[in-house]
Amino acid sequence: MKRKMQMALSLMLALVFVFVTACGNSNNEGGTNNGTTNEATNSANEGAAAEPITIRVASGDNNPNWDDMQSDVGKFIQEKTGITIKQEFPVGGTDSDMFALMVASDDYPDLVMPKGSAGKLVDAGAMIDLRPLIEEHAPNLKKVYGEYFNRLRWSEDDDAIYMLPQDGVGQTYFEAGGGFQLQHQVLEAAGYPEIKTVQDYEAAIKAYIEKNPKTADGQPTIGMSLNGGEWQILISVTNPAFYATGAPDDGEFYVNQETHEAIMHYQRPEEREYFRWLNHMNDIGLLDKESFVQKYDQYKAKVASGRVLGLIDQNWDYGDAENALKAAGNFKATYARFPVTLNETFQDHSFQGTGYLSGYGIGITKNAKDPVRLIKFLDYLASDEGQVLVNWGIEGKHYNVEDGKRVIPADVQAQKSNDNNTFKKTTGIGNYLLSARYGDGVKDPSGNYYTTTFPEQIQTAYSEEDKKTLAKYNATTYKDLWPADDAFPERKYGAAWTLPFETGSQANVIFQKTQDIMKKRIPEAILAKPADFDKVYDAFLKDLEDADVAKLNAEFTKMVQDRVALWSK
Repeated sequence: MKRKMQMALSLMLALVFVFVTACGNSNNEGGTNNGTTNEATNSANEGAAAEPITIRVASGDNNPNWDDMQSDVGKFIQEKTGITIKQEFPVGGTDSDMFALMVASDDYPDLVMPKGSAGKLVDAGAMIDLRPLIEEHAPNLKKVYGEYFNRLRWSEDDDAIYMLPQDGVGQTYFEAGGGFQLQHQVLEAAGYPEIKTVQDYEAAIKAYIEKNPKTADGQPTIGMSLNGGEWQILISVTNPAFYATGAPDDGEFYVNQETHEAIMHYQRPEEREYFRWLNHMNDIGLLDKESFVQKYDQYKAKVASGRVLGLIDQNWDYGDAENALKAAGNFKATYARFPVTLNETFQDHSFQGTGYLSGYGIGITKNAKDPVRLIKFLDYLASDEGQVLVNWGIEGKHYNVEDGKRVIPADVQAQKSNDNNTFKKTTGIGNYLLSARYGDGVKDPSGNYYTTTFPEQIQTAYSEEDKKTLAKYNATTYKDLWPADDAFPERKYGAAWTLPFETGSQANVIFQKTQDIMKKRIPEAILAKPADFDKVYDAFLKDLEDADVAKLNAEFTKMVQDRVALWSK
Protein backbone atom coordinates (compact mmCIF):
# COMPACT_ATOMS: atom_id res chain seq x y z
CA MET A 1 0.00 0.00 0.00
CA LYS A 2 2.81 2.35 0.92
CA ARG A 3 4.55 1.61 -2.38
CA LYS A 4 1.36 2.32 -4.33
CA MET A 5 0.91 5.64 -2.55
CA GLN A 6 4.49 6.66 -3.31
CA MET A 7 3.93 5.68 -6.91
CA ALA A 8 0.81 7.78 -7.11
CA LEU A 9 2.38 10.74 -5.36
CA SER A 10 4.93 11.00 -8.12
CA LEU A 11 2.63 10.27 -11.07
CA MET A 12 3.65 13.39 -12.91
CA LEU A 13 7.02 11.80 -13.51
CA ALA A 14 5.21 9.80 -16.11
CA LEU A 15 2.05 11.08 -17.79
CA VAL A 16 1.21 12.33 -21.36
CA PHE A 17 -0.93 13.64 -24.18
CA VAL A 18 -1.22 16.69 -26.33
CA PHE A 19 0.47 18.85 -28.96
CA VAL A 20 3.30 19.86 -31.49
CA THR A 21 6.69 18.86 -33.12
CA ALA A 22 8.75 19.35 -36.38
CA CYS A 23 12.11 19.75 -38.23
CA GLY A 24 14.83 19.56 -40.91
CA ASN A 25 15.44 19.88 -44.65
CA SER A 26 13.70 17.33 -46.82
CA ASN A 27 15.19 15.16 -49.52
CA ASN A 28 12.13 13.02 -50.14
CA GLU A 29 8.44 13.70 -49.95
CA GLY A 30 7.25 14.05 -46.36
CA GLY A 31 10.59 13.28 -44.76
CA THR A 32 13.53 15.30 -43.51
CA ASN A 33 16.90 13.67 -43.03
CA ASN A 34 18.82 16.67 -41.71
CA GLY A 35 19.54 15.81 -38.07
CA THR A 36 17.60 12.54 -38.08
CA THR A 37 19.43 9.62 -36.50
CA ASN A 38 20.17 6.57 -38.63
CA GLU A 39 18.52 4.47 -35.96
CA ALA A 40 15.21 6.28 -36.44
CA THR A 41 15.30 5.94 -40.21
CA ASN A 42 16.23 2.29 -39.94
CA SER A 43 13.44 1.66 -37.44
CA ALA A 44 10.88 3.22 -39.74
CA ASN A 45 12.18 1.31 -42.73
CA GLU A 46 12.11 -1.93 -40.75
CA GLY A 47 8.49 -1.21 -39.89
CA ALA A 48 7.56 -0.57 -43.49
CA ALA A 49 9.29 -3.77 -44.57
CA ALA A 50 7.61 -5.83 -41.85
CA GLU A 51 4.13 -7.25 -42.10
CA PRO A 52 1.53 -4.45 -41.80
CA ILE A 53 -0.24 -4.42 -38.45
CA THR A 54 -3.22 -2.57 -37.00
CA ILE A 55 -2.94 -1.29 -33.45
CA ARG A 56 -5.63 -0.08 -31.08
CA VAL A 57 -5.01 3.23 -29.30
CA ALA A 58 -7.37 4.40 -26.54
CA SER A 59 -7.41 8.16 -25.98
CA GLY A 60 -9.00 9.88 -23.01
CA ASP A 61 -9.55 13.01 -25.10
CA ASN A 62 -12.02 13.05 -27.96
CA ASN A 63 -10.75 14.28 -31.31
CA PRO A 64 -13.63 15.15 -33.66
CA ASN A 65 -11.09 15.74 -36.44
CA TRP A 66 -9.42 12.33 -36.21
CA ASP A 67 -8.86 11.20 -39.80
CA ASP A 68 -8.56 7.42 -39.30
CA MET A 69 -5.23 7.58 -41.16
CA GLN A 70 -6.97 8.69 -44.36
CA SER A 71 -5.22 12.08 -44.35
CA ASP A 72 -1.99 12.97 -46.16
CA VAL A 73 0.13 12.55 -43.04
CA GLY A 74 -1.79 9.47 -41.91
CA LYS A 75 -1.18 7.69 -45.20
CA PHE A 76 2.48 8.67 -45.17
CA ILE A 77 2.97 7.26 -41.66
CA GLN A 78 1.11 4.11 -42.63
CA GLU A 79 3.38 3.59 -45.64
CA LYS A 80 6.55 4.50 -43.73
CA THR A 81 5.98 2.28 -40.70
CA GLY A 82 3.50 -0.38 -41.79
CA ILE A 83 1.30 0.54 -38.82
CA THR A 84 -2.38 1.41 -39.01
CA ILE A 85 -3.86 3.15 -35.96
CA LYS A 86 -7.42 2.55 -34.85
CA GLN A 87 -8.18 5.19 -32.24
CA GLU A 88 -10.86 4.71 -29.59
CA PHE A 89 -12.45 7.57 -27.68
CA PRO A 90 -14.87 7.79 -24.74
CA VAL A 91 -18.41 6.97 -25.86
CA GLY A 92 -21.42 7.58 -23.63
CA GLY A 93 -19.28 8.38 -20.61
CA THR A 94 -16.12 10.04 -19.38
CA ASP A 95 -12.50 9.13 -19.98
CA SER A 96 -12.37 7.83 -16.39
CA ASP A 97 -15.29 5.51 -17.15
CA MET A 98 -13.56 4.18 -20.26
CA PHE A 99 -10.36 3.25 -18.46
CA ALA A 100 -12.17 1.96 -15.37
CA LEU A 101 -14.04 -0.46 -17.66
CA MET A 102 -10.73 -1.66 -19.09
CA VAL A 103 -9.42 -2.35 -15.60
CA ALA A 104 -12.62 -4.15 -14.61
CA SER A 105 -12.52 -6.37 -17.70
CA ASP A 106 -8.71 -6.72 -17.73
CA ASP A 107 -8.88 -6.06 -21.47
CA TYR A 108 -6.59 -3.39 -22.93
CA PRO A 109 -5.68 -1.99 -26.35
CA ASP A 110 -2.07 -1.80 -27.53
CA LEU A 111 -1.50 1.83 -26.53
CA VAL A 112 -3.30 4.07 -24.05
CA MET A 113 -3.39 7.81 -23.46
CA PRO A 114 -5.25 7.68 -20.14
CA LYS A 115 -4.92 11.26 -18.84
CA GLY A 116 -5.55 11.14 -15.07
CA SER A 117 -6.38 7.42 -15.10
CA ALA A 118 -2.77 6.31 -15.54
CA GLY A 119 -2.51 5.44 -11.86
CA LYS A 120 -5.46 3.06 -12.13
CA LEU A 121 -3.84 1.24 -15.02
CA VAL A 122 -0.45 0.99 -13.34
CA ASP A 123 -2.03 -0.25 -10.09
CA ALA A 124 -3.89 -2.89 -12.11
CA GLY A 125 -0.66 -4.15 -13.68
CA ALA A 126 -1.83 -3.13 -17.14
CA MET A 127 1.26 -1.14 -18.17
CA ILE A 128 4.67 -2.46 -19.15
CA ASP A 129 7.97 -0.85 -18.14
CA LEU A 130 9.25 1.06 -21.18
CA ARG A 131 12.73 1.71 -19.81
CA PRO A 132 14.39 -1.47 -21.25
CA LEU A 133 12.68 -0.91 -24.62
CA ILE A 134 13.83 2.71 -24.73
CA GLU A 135 17.41 1.82 -23.80
CA GLU A 136 17.64 -0.77 -26.59
CA HIS A 137 15.43 0.58 -29.37
CA ALA A 138 14.61 4.29 -28.92
CA PRO A 139 17.56 6.71 -29.24
CA ASN A 140 15.30 9.56 -30.36
CA LEU A 141 13.12 9.31 -27.28
CA LYS A 142 16.20 9.59 -25.07
CA LYS A 143 17.50 12.48 -27.18
CA VAL A 144 14.28 14.49 -26.89
CA TYR A 145 13.85 14.04 -23.12
CA GLY A 146 17.55 14.65 -22.57
CA GLU A 147 18.31 15.99 -19.09
CA TYR A 148 14.67 15.43 -18.06
CA PHE A 149 14.72 11.69 -18.73
CA ASN A 150 14.82 11.01 -15.00
CA ARG A 151 11.48 12.78 -14.57
CA LEU A 152 9.84 9.93 -16.46
CA ARG A 153 10.38 7.49 -13.59
CA TRP A 154 7.17 6.54 -11.85
CA SER A 155 8.20 7.24 -8.27
CA GLU A 156 11.14 7.32 -5.91
CA ASP A 157 10.60 3.62 -5.19
CA ASP A 158 9.66 2.51 -8.71
CA ASP A 159 12.18 3.28 -11.43
CA ALA A 160 9.92 2.03 -14.22
CA ILE A 161 8.75 4.26 -17.07
CA TYR A 162 5.10 3.52 -17.76
CA MET A 163 4.18 6.66 -19.67
CA LEU A 164 5.98 8.77 -22.27
CA PRO A 165 5.37 12.47 -21.56
CA GLN A 166 4.33 14.58 -24.53
CA ASP A 167 4.71 18.03 -23.08
CA GLY A 168 7.18 19.91 -25.24
CA VAL A 169 10.76 19.83 -24.00
CA GLY A 170 12.29 23.30 -24.04
CA GLN A 171 8.86 24.89 -24.48
CA THR A 172 8.63 28.66 -24.97
CA TYR A 173 5.14 30.13 -24.86
CA PHE A 174 4.70 32.54 -27.74
CA GLU A 175 0.92 32.70 -27.64
CA ALA A 176 -1.87 32.97 -25.07
CA GLY A 177 -4.83 30.70 -25.67
CA GLY A 178 -6.88 31.42 -22.56
CA GLY A 179 -8.03 34.43 -20.58
CA PHE A 180 -11.29 36.27 -21.24
CA GLN A 181 -12.55 36.45 -24.83
CA LEU A 182 -14.46 39.29 -26.50
CA GLN A 183 -15.70 39.43 -30.08
CA HIS A 184 -13.80 41.84 -32.29
CA GLN A 185 -17.03 43.65 -33.16
CA VAL A 186 -17.65 44.34 -29.46
CA LEU A 187 -14.22 45.93 -29.09
CA GLU A 188 -14.61 47.93 -32.29
CA ALA A 189 -17.99 49.28 -31.22
CA ALA A 190 -16.54 50.36 -27.88
CA GLY A 191 -13.54 52.07 -29.48
CA TYR A 192 -11.06 49.43 -28.33
CA PRO A 193 -11.17 50.30 -24.64
CA GLU A 194 -8.77 49.09 -21.95
CA ILE A 195 -9.73 45.53 -20.99
CA LYS A 196 -7.88 44.73 -17.78
CA THR A 197 -10.50 44.07 -15.10
CA VAL A 198 -13.84 42.28 -14.94
CA GLN A 199 -15.45 45.72 -14.77
CA ASP A 200 -13.84 46.67 -18.11
CA TYR A 201 -14.96 43.39 -19.62
CA GLU A 202 -18.51 43.76 -18.33
CA ALA A 203 -18.81 47.35 -19.56
CA ALA A 204 -17.85 46.41 -23.13
CA ILE A 205 -20.43 43.60 -23.26
CA LYS A 206 -23.15 45.73 -21.69
CA ALA A 207 -22.64 48.64 -24.09
CA TYR A 208 -22.77 46.39 -27.16
CA ILE A 209 -25.78 44.33 -26.15
CA GLU A 210 -27.80 47.44 -25.32
CA LYS A 211 -27.39 48.61 -28.92
CA ASN A 212 -27.54 45.13 -30.47
CA PRO A 213 -30.06 43.01 -28.55
CA LYS A 214 -30.37 40.74 -31.61
CA THR A 215 -28.00 39.47 -34.26
CA ALA A 216 -28.38 40.34 -37.94
CA ASP A 217 -30.45 37.19 -38.45
CA GLY A 218 -32.78 38.00 -35.56
CA GLN A 219 -31.42 35.76 -32.81
CA PRO A 220 -31.13 37.12 -29.24
CA THR A 221 -27.60 38.26 -28.47
CA ILE A 222 -25.96 36.52 -25.51
CA GLY A 223 -23.65 38.60 -23.34
CA MET A 224 -21.46 35.81 -22.01
CA SER A 225 -21.77 32.03 -22.00
CA LEU A 226 -19.88 29.60 -19.79
CA ASN A 227 -19.18 26.00 -20.76
CA GLY A 228 -20.39 24.75 -17.38
CA GLY A 229 -22.74 21.89 -18.21
CA GLU A 230 -20.15 19.10 -18.28
CA TRP A 231 -16.57 18.54 -17.06
CA GLN A 232 -15.49 21.80 -18.70
CA ILE A 233 -16.95 23.62 -15.69
CA LEU A 234 -13.35 23.37 -14.45
CA ILE A 235 -12.03 25.16 -17.54
CA SER A 236 -14.69 27.80 -18.11
CA VAL A 237 -16.00 28.47 -14.59
CA THR A 238 -13.67 27.54 -11.75
CA ASN A 239 -10.11 27.77 -13.15
CA PRO A 240 -10.60 31.43 -14.16
CA ALA A 241 -11.21 32.19 -10.48
CA PHE A 242 -7.55 31.66 -9.64
CA TYR A 243 -6.24 33.31 -12.79
CA ALA A 244 -8.37 36.40 -12.10
CA THR A 245 -7.10 36.59 -8.52
CA GLY A 246 -3.37 36.26 -9.06
CA ALA A 247 -2.71 32.52 -8.76
CA PRO A 248 -1.31 29.98 -11.27
CA ASP A 249 -3.03 26.81 -12.42
CA ASP A 250 -2.49 24.19 -9.73
CA GLY A 251 -5.70 22.33 -10.43
CA GLU A 252 -8.17 22.33 -7.57
CA PHE A 253 -5.63 23.67 -5.10
CA TYR A 254 -3.83 26.87 -4.24
CA VAL A 255 -0.20 26.33 -3.26
CA ASN A 256 1.74 28.82 -1.14
CA GLN A 257 4.90 29.44 -3.15
CA GLU A 258 7.07 29.87 -0.05
CA THR A 259 5.89 27.03 2.21
CA HIS A 260 4.33 24.78 -0.45
CA GLU A 261 1.29 24.35 1.77
CA ALA A 262 -1.91 23.68 -0.17
CA ILE A 263 -5.58 24.48 0.31
CA MET A 264 -8.53 23.92 -1.98
CA HIS A 265 -8.56 27.10 -4.03
CA TYR A 266 -12.25 27.85 -3.40
CA GLN A 267 -11.32 28.54 0.22
CA ARG A 268 -9.47 31.71 -0.79
CA PRO A 269 -11.56 34.81 0.04
CA GLU A 270 -10.39 36.44 -3.21
CA GLU A 271 -12.13 33.76 -5.23
CA ARG A 272 -15.41 34.24 -3.39
CA GLU A 273 -15.36 37.77 -4.83
CA TYR A 274 -14.77 36.47 -8.34
CA PHE A 275 -17.79 34.19 -8.10
CA ARG A 276 -19.74 37.13 -6.65
CA TRP A 277 -18.97 38.98 -9.88
CA LEU A 278 -20.35 36.07 -11.93
CA ASN A 279 -23.43 36.19 -9.71
CA HIS A 280 -23.72 39.90 -10.56
CA MET A 281 -23.41 39.16 -14.30
CA ASN A 282 -26.25 36.70 -13.99
CA ASP A 283 -28.34 39.19 -12.01
CA ILE A 284 -28.08 41.89 -14.67
CA GLY A 285 -28.88 39.45 -17.49
CA LEU A 286 -25.46 39.26 -19.16
CA LEU A 287 -24.82 35.61 -18.30
CA ASP A 288 -26.31 32.88 -20.48
CA LYS A 289 -29.07 31.24 -18.40
CA GLU A 290 -28.16 27.86 -19.89
CA SER A 291 -24.49 28.05 -18.84
CA PHE A 292 -24.81 25.20 -16.33
CA VAL A 293 -27.23 22.93 -18.16
CA GLN A 294 -26.03 23.06 -21.77
CA LYS A 295 -24.09 20.20 -23.27
CA TYR A 296 -20.74 20.81 -24.96
CA ASP A 297 -22.21 20.55 -28.46
CA GLN A 298 -24.89 23.10 -27.54
CA TYR A 299 -22.24 25.48 -26.22
CA LYS A 300 -20.19 25.18 -29.40
CA ALA A 301 -23.28 25.65 -31.56
CA LYS A 302 -24.04 28.93 -29.78
CA VAL A 303 -20.51 30.18 -30.25
CA ALA A 304 -20.56 29.13 -33.92
CA SER A 305 -23.80 31.09 -34.42
CA GLY A 306 -22.02 34.36 -33.60
CA ARG A 307 -24.50 35.19 -30.82
CA VAL A 308 -22.10 34.99 -27.88
CA LEU A 309 -20.21 38.22 -27.24
CA GLY A 310 -17.94 36.98 -24.48
CA LEU A 311 -16.37 33.71 -23.33
CA ILE A 312 -14.11 32.73 -20.45
CA ASP A 313 -12.41 29.66 -21.83
CA GLN A 314 -9.35 28.15 -23.49
CA ASN A 315 -9.10 28.32 -27.27
CA TRP A 316 -8.69 24.53 -27.55
CA ASP A 317 -12.15 24.24 -25.97
CA TYR A 318 -14.01 26.74 -28.16
CA GLY A 319 -11.68 26.48 -31.19
CA ASP A 320 -13.91 24.22 -33.29
CA ALA A 321 -16.76 26.71 -32.98
CA GLU A 322 -14.53 29.66 -33.80
CA ASN A 323 -13.20 27.77 -36.81
CA ALA A 324 -16.81 27.46 -38.01
CA LEU A 325 -17.19 31.24 -37.75
CA LYS A 326 -14.03 31.70 -39.80
CA ALA A 327 -15.17 29.19 -42.40
CA ALA A 328 -18.41 31.16 -42.74
CA GLY A 329 -16.45 34.41 -43.16
CA ASN A 330 -17.83 35.86 -39.92
CA PHE A 331 -14.50 37.11 -38.58
CA LYS A 332 -15.95 40.00 -36.61
CA ALA A 333 -17.68 37.46 -34.37
CA THR A 334 -14.39 35.69 -33.60
CA TYR A 335 -12.52 36.48 -30.41
CA ALA A 336 -9.69 38.54 -29.02
CA ARG A 337 -8.16 37.37 -25.72
CA PHE A 338 -7.23 39.34 -22.61
CA PRO A 339 -5.67 38.64 -19.18
CA VAL A 340 -8.61 39.97 -17.19
CA THR A 341 -8.38 40.11 -13.39
CA LEU A 342 -10.79 40.92 -10.57
CA ASN A 343 -9.13 44.28 -10.08
CA GLU A 344 -5.82 45.93 -10.92
CA THR A 345 -4.08 44.68 -7.77
CA PHE A 346 -3.86 41.20 -9.37
CA GLN A 347 -1.80 39.87 -12.27
CA ASP A 348 -2.70 36.86 -14.40
CA HIS A 349 -0.22 34.05 -13.58
CA SER A 350 -1.00 31.88 -16.64
CA PHE A 351 2.66 31.78 -17.65
CA GLN A 352 4.31 31.34 -14.29
CA GLY A 353 7.10 28.86 -15.00
CA THR A 354 6.90 25.17 -14.15
CA GLY A 355 10.13 23.77 -15.57
CA TYR A 356 9.62 20.67 -17.70
CA LEU A 357 6.24 19.06 -17.08
CA SER A 358 5.82 15.41 -17.85
CA GLY A 359 2.08 15.95 -18.32
CA TYR A 360 -0.34 13.31 -19.54
CA GLY A 361 1.17 10.51 -21.57
CA ILE A 362 1.10 7.46 -23.75
CA GLY A 363 2.01 3.94 -22.66
CA ILE A 364 2.16 0.38 -23.97
CA THR A 365 -0.09 -2.16 -22.28
CA LYS A 366 0.54 -5.78 -21.37
CA ASN A 367 -1.84 -6.81 -24.20
CA ALA A 368 0.26 -5.16 -26.92
CA LYS A 369 1.08 -7.58 -29.73
CA ASP A 370 4.59 -6.30 -30.45
CA PRO A 371 6.02 -3.85 -27.86
CA VAL A 372 9.36 -3.60 -29.67
CA ARG A 373 7.70 -2.49 -32.87
CA LEU A 374 5.53 -0.04 -30.97
CA ILE A 375 8.47 1.61 -29.21
CA LYS A 376 10.24 1.90 -32.57
CA PHE A 377 7.08 3.49 -33.98
CA LEU A 378 7.01 6.05 -31.15
CA ASP A 379 10.74 6.60 -31.61
CA TYR A 380 10.22 7.37 -35.30
CA LEU A 381 7.58 9.97 -34.45
CA ALA A 382 10.08 11.52 -32.00
CA SER A 383 12.81 11.71 -34.64
CA ASP A 384 13.53 14.94 -36.47
CA GLU A 385 11.90 13.52 -39.60
CA GLY A 386 8.83 12.40 -37.66
CA GLN A 387 8.43 15.68 -35.84
CA VAL A 388 8.58 17.73 -39.02
CA LEU A 389 6.02 15.42 -40.57
CA VAL A 390 3.45 15.59 -37.77
CA ASN A 391 3.80 19.36 -37.33
CA TRP A 392 4.52 20.72 -40.80
CA GLY A 393 3.23 17.96 -43.05
CA ILE A 394 4.71 16.91 -46.39
CA GLU A 395 7.25 19.03 -48.22
CA GLY A 396 5.96 20.32 -51.53
CA LYS A 397 2.37 19.87 -50.41
CA HIS A 398 2.02 21.55 -47.03
CA TYR A 399 5.26 23.52 -46.87
CA ASN A 400 8.22 24.45 -49.06
CA VAL A 401 11.86 25.05 -48.23
CA GLU A 402 13.03 28.45 -49.51
CA ASP A 403 16.62 29.52 -48.85
CA GLY A 404 16.84 26.88 -46.17
CA LYS A 405 13.68 28.04 -44.40
CA ARG A 406 10.40 26.13 -44.16
CA VAL A 407 7.54 28.24 -45.46
CA ILE A 408 3.81 27.46 -45.56
CA PRO A 409 2.25 28.49 -48.91
CA ALA A 410 -0.42 31.18 -48.73
CA ASP A 411 -3.26 28.91 -49.88
CA VAL A 412 -2.35 26.24 -47.32
CA GLN A 413 -2.06 28.86 -44.58
CA ALA A 414 -5.44 30.31 -45.53
CA GLN A 415 -7.15 26.96 -45.05
CA LYS A 416 -5.21 26.30 -41.84
CA SER A 417 -6.26 29.69 -40.42
CA ASN A 418 -9.80 29.93 -41.72
CA ASP A 419 -11.05 26.34 -41.86
CA ASN A 420 -8.82 24.50 -39.42
CA ASN A 421 -11.25 21.67 -38.71
CA THR A 422 -11.20 20.62 -42.37
CA PHE A 423 -7.48 21.31 -42.62
CA LYS A 424 -6.63 19.04 -39.70
CA LYS A 425 -8.81 16.20 -40.92
CA THR A 426 -7.60 16.26 -44.52
CA THR A 427 -3.90 16.92 -43.92
CA GLY A 428 -3.54 15.06 -40.61
CA ILE A 429 -1.24 17.81 -39.32
CA GLY A 430 -1.66 17.87 -35.54
CA ASN A 431 -3.41 14.49 -35.38
CA TYR A 432 -0.31 12.37 -34.81
CA LEU A 433 1.32 14.07 -31.84
CA LEU A 434 1.58 10.75 -30.05
CA SER A 435 5.17 10.68 -28.88
CA ALA A 436 7.95 12.71 -27.26
CA ARG A 437 8.44 16.15 -28.78
CA TYR A 438 10.35 19.37 -28.56
CA GLY A 439 8.35 22.39 -27.51
CA ASP A 440 7.63 25.61 -29.34
CA GLY A 441 10.72 27.73 -29.82
CA VAL A 442 13.19 24.84 -30.20
CA LYS A 443 15.07 24.69 -33.49
CA ASP A 444 16.19 21.62 -35.39
CA PRO A 445 19.69 21.10 -36.87
CA SER A 446 18.69 23.02 -40.01
CA GLY A 447 17.89 26.14 -37.97
CA ASN A 448 14.12 25.81 -38.48
CA TYR A 449 11.64 25.51 -35.64
CA TYR A 450 10.35 22.03 -34.89
CA THR A 451 6.82 23.39 -34.55
CA THR A 452 4.80 25.93 -36.48
CA THR A 453 4.12 27.96 -33.36
CA PHE A 454 6.62 30.82 -33.35
CA PRO A 455 6.07 34.60 -33.51
CA GLU A 456 6.29 35.12 -37.29
CA GLN A 457 4.06 32.14 -38.05
CA ILE A 458 1.55 33.11 -35.35
CA GLN A 459 1.24 36.56 -36.87
CA THR A 460 0.86 35.10 -40.36
CA ALA A 461 -1.99 32.93 -39.11
CA TYR A 462 -3.94 35.81 -37.58
CA SER A 463 -7.03 37.08 -39.36
CA GLU A 464 -7.26 40.70 -40.40
CA GLU A 465 -9.58 41.27 -37.45
CA ASP A 466 -6.96 39.87 -35.07
CA LYS A 467 -4.28 42.09 -36.57
CA LYS A 468 -6.49 45.17 -36.40
CA THR A 469 -7.42 44.54 -32.78
CA LEU A 470 -3.85 43.81 -31.68
CA ALA A 471 -2.61 46.98 -33.36
CA LYS A 472 -5.08 48.99 -31.29
CA TYR A 473 -3.49 47.55 -28.15
CA ASN A 474 0.10 48.02 -29.40
CA ALA A 475 0.66 44.26 -29.50
CA THR A 476 1.83 41.84 -32.18
CA THR A 477 0.50 38.66 -30.48
CA TYR A 478 -2.05 38.11 -27.73
CA LYS A 479 0.75 36.87 -25.49
CA ASP A 480 2.12 40.44 -25.49
CA LEU A 481 -0.88 41.45 -23.35
CA TRP A 482 0.09 39.05 -20.52
CA PRO A 483 2.80 39.56 -17.89
CA ALA A 484 6.25 38.50 -19.07
CA ASP A 485 7.38 34.91 -18.48
CA ASP A 486 9.94 36.03 -15.90
CA ALA A 487 7.45 38.13 -13.93
CA PHE A 488 7.06 35.33 -11.37
CA PRO A 489 9.42 32.74 -9.86
CA GLU A 490 9.39 29.22 -11.31
CA ARG A 491 7.31 26.71 -9.36
CA LYS A 492 9.60 24.12 -7.78
CA TYR A 493 6.94 21.41 -8.03
CA GLY A 494 6.01 22.04 -11.64
CA ALA A 495 2.21 22.28 -11.69
CA ALA A 496 0.20 20.70 -8.89
CA TRP A 497 -2.58 19.53 -11.24
CA THR A 498 -0.21 16.78 -12.37
CA LEU A 499 -0.27 15.19 -8.89
CA PRO A 500 -3.19 12.72 -8.68
CA PHE A 501 -4.37 10.94 -5.57
CA GLU A 502 -3.88 7.21 -5.27
CA THR A 503 -6.81 5.27 -6.71
CA GLY A 504 -9.12 4.17 -3.90
CA SER A 505 -7.27 6.11 -1.20
CA GLN A 506 -9.08 8.04 1.51
CA ALA A 507 -7.74 11.29 0.03
CA ASN A 508 -9.16 10.38 -3.36
CA VAL A 509 -12.54 9.59 -1.84
CA ILE A 510 -12.57 12.97 -0.08
CA PHE A 511 -11.45 14.70 -3.27
CA GLN A 512 -14.29 13.18 -5.28
CA LYS A 513 -16.74 14.37 -2.61
CA THR A 514 -15.39 17.91 -2.87
CA GLN A 515 -15.80 17.78 -6.66
CA ASP A 516 -19.43 16.76 -6.31
CA ILE A 517 -19.98 19.55 -3.79
CA MET A 518 -18.33 22.11 -6.08
CA LYS A 519 -20.39 21.09 -9.10
CA LYS A 520 -23.55 21.67 -7.07
CA ARG A 521 -22.67 24.73 -5.02
CA ILE A 522 -20.73 26.91 -7.48
CA PRO A 523 -23.59 27.06 -10.03
CA GLU A 524 -26.04 27.53 -7.15
CA ALA A 525 -24.03 30.50 -5.84
CA ILE A 526 -23.70 32.11 -9.27
CA LEU A 527 -27.41 31.73 -10.05
CA ALA A 528 -28.63 32.80 -6.60
CA LYS A 529 -30.20 36.14 -5.85
CA PRO A 530 -27.38 38.55 -4.91
CA ALA A 531 -28.80 38.82 -1.38
CA ASP A 532 -28.43 35.04 -1.00
CA PHE A 533 -24.94 34.70 -2.48
CA ASP A 534 -23.03 34.73 0.82
CA LYS A 535 -25.43 32.28 2.40
CA VAL A 536 -24.89 29.82 -0.45
CA TYR A 537 -21.12 30.31 -0.50
CA ASP A 538 -20.90 29.85 3.25
CA ALA A 539 -22.85 26.61 2.84
CA PHE A 540 -20.39 25.57 0.14
CA LEU A 541 -17.41 26.09 2.46
CA LYS A 542 -19.22 24.29 5.28
CA ASP A 543 -19.91 21.34 2.95
CA LEU A 544 -16.20 21.18 2.12
CA GLU A 545 -15.33 21.29 5.80
CA ASP A 546 -17.79 18.50 6.58
CA ALA A 547 -16.25 16.42 3.77
CA ASP A 548 -12.91 16.65 5.64
CA VAL A 549 -11.22 19.09 3.28
CA ALA A 550 -8.65 19.84 6.01
CA LYS A 551 -7.38 16.26 5.79
CA LEU A 552 -7.34 16.53 2.00
CA ASN A 553 -5.35 19.76 2.16
CA ALA A 554 -2.81 18.16 4.49
CA GLU A 555 -2.38 15.14 2.21
CA PHE A 556 -1.98 17.32 -0.87
CA THR A 557 0.52 19.54 0.93
CA LYS A 558 2.63 16.44 1.59
CA MET A 559 2.37 15.43 -2.07
CA VAL A 560 3.59 18.84 -3.24
CA GLN A 561 6.41 18.93 -0.71
CA ASP A 562 7.46 15.39 -1.66
CA ARG A 563 7.58 16.47 -5.31
CA VAL A 564 9.77 19.45 -4.41
CA ALA A 565 12.14 17.16 -2.50
CA LEU A 566 12.27 14.56 -5.32
CA TRP A 567 12.91 17.10 -8.05
CA SER A 568 15.54 18.88 -6.01
CA LYS A 569 17.80 15.81 -6.12
